[in-house]
Amino acid sequence: AARVLKLYPFEMSGGMLQRMMIAMAVLCESPFIIADEPTTDLDVVAQARILDLLESIMQKQAPGMLLVTHDMGVVARLADDVAVMSDGKIVEQGDVETLFNAPKHTVTRSLVSAHLALYGMELAS
Repeated sequence: AARVLKLYPFEMSGGMLQRMMIAMAVLCESPFIIADEPTTDLDVVAQARILDLLESIMQKQAPGMLLVTHDMGVVARLADDVAVMSDGKIVEQGDVETLFNAPKHTVTRSLVSAHLALYGMELAS
């Protein structure tokens, strides 16, 4: 751990950088965390670790969290309430279960459909 603290950002992997930024937010006891694409460009193992870490922080410290992502798997795992945006405007919002089960806007339908296709599933008409 001491060795990592002496590294420059360009010397760290993407996962290490993500964990370092999350650690800084936790150590500052931030009442609110903005996680902008927290798993982008990470391998599957690093993604799982980051999601586990964020989930743990939410359960233990209960900070508010704004999660910015296009990854509906991340949304399904971490979000309670969701706002879907297109061209800088909110086009649909609601609880995560409703948005996944009955998306109304075409952008939301496209995001959910793409996520379900990863698992060989289709959105019900």
